[in-house]
Amino acid sequence: MGHRSRMLAIILGSYLMIVLDVSIIINALPRIHHALGFSATGLSWVQNAYTLTFGGLLLLGARAGDLFGRRRMFVTGIALFTVASAAGGAAQSASWLLAARAVQGAGAAIAAPSTLALLMTSFPEGRERTRAVAYYAAVAGGGGSVGLVLGGLLTSWASWRLGLFVNVPVGVALVLAAPRVLGETERQTGHFDLAGAVTSTLGMFAVVYGIVRAGSAGWSDDLTLASLAGGLALLAVFVLNERRAQQPITPLRLFASRERVGAYVARVLFVGAMYGQFFFLTQYLQVVEGFSPIEAGIAFLPLTLVMFAFTNLVPTLVARYGNSRVLAGAAAAFAPLTTAGVSGVASEDAGAASGLVNAAHQLGGSLGLGVLVTVFASALPGAPARRITPPAHAVALAHAISTSITVGAAMLGVALAVVLILVRPPRPPEAVVEALPAAEVEEQLAA
Repeated sequence: MGHRSRMLAIILGSYLMIVLDVSIIINALPRIHHALGFSATGLSWVQNAYTLTFGGLLLLGARAGDLFGRRRMFVTGIALFTVASAAGGAAQSASWLLAARAVQGAGAAIAAPSTLALLMTSFPEGRERTRAVAYYAAVAGGGGSVGLVLGGLLTSWASWRLGLFVNVPVGVALVLAAPRVLGETERQTGHFDLAGAVTSTLGMFAVVYGIVRAGSAGWSDDLTLASLAGGLALLAVFVLNERRAQQPITPLRLFASRERVGAYVARVLFVGAMYGQFFFLTQYLQVVEGFSPIEAGIAFLPLTLVMFAFTNLVPTLVARYGNSRVLAGAAAAFAPLTTAGVSGVASEDAGAASGLVNAAHQLGGSLGLGVLVTVFASALPGAPARRITPPAHAVALAHAISTSITVGAAMLGVALAVVLILVRPPRPPEAVVEALPAAEVEEQLAA
């Protein structure tokens, strides 16, 4: 295997591991529910603990790569992710697992921005880079859906813990190989916007916690109200900080474009509905219909194949028909939304705009799932929130899941309206290409 092939294998292997961990645990949720004593609403935090820290610290992780070197941050992030995976696989309580998932998300936030940056610096512009970016895009677009199937297989064959333990040998191999294969990037000078990262992450965490808690304790609960109020206050502080920070992680000028704002809002709604669908369908298949984890994984296979097949077609379709006409399906929507989210930005804001798109993806999943979990709990008549799985509750469970997915469909409808009102009329594809250097356009389409 040539040197560049080894570099590509390390970069794609690490990114696949990070992407898989968003979904690989989904088909294991019913088993985790019983094994660690989660409540029906608390189970959503197995996902949210990961995606909130991942999305909330993503921009800070990208900045760390600029200041300290991409390879160093890549190795640091993968090492942290690996240790947290081992801790999660060994978890003996719900709080233990959630803490491990949060640390996993932090490791992913440090490593993920460096994967694409290292790819762009390791391959010269032209055919080699185009091929590498195409592989990266395939991992980004199809990795999450592959995790649904793989998680079901591992859970059925061995244990839900294997979905986390499998990261350990892969992570160790990556940490040992990266310094020998990957080159270090030049360090930049600048400052950390630590206040922005902390207030945005804690603010989103508090808001999502308040929404999820409302499903079991009610909207008038003191802790629910305190959490929501505290979260909104922290997000307000975040906005004020970004206005004054010397080098903000989220320059507020990115929100000056109606098209970009529409893309961010639509992505939050779209990903929130999609994560909710995955979360509730696996419980319906296993708890109501009696599927095994492996059968549930196979049930997701048609979705996986279609999403993976569409991933490589999207750039061609966008170039031919434009963004708005391609915003029609799950796999087809992500690249146009990404392009709209970075359209027209100045070159110095390209990295921040790309990071904001990815942050909206992760945080949107957490926020959307939090809303749908609250809908689920409210639609579960006569069934205690912490005991939903006995056969006597199967009908109530099916009703609550149906209600949640219906609300998720309504979220998709709102996302479509946002696209039609704010993202359209789209800029011609040529204008988008001119707004950023060619290498950065490839980067955004692959993100």
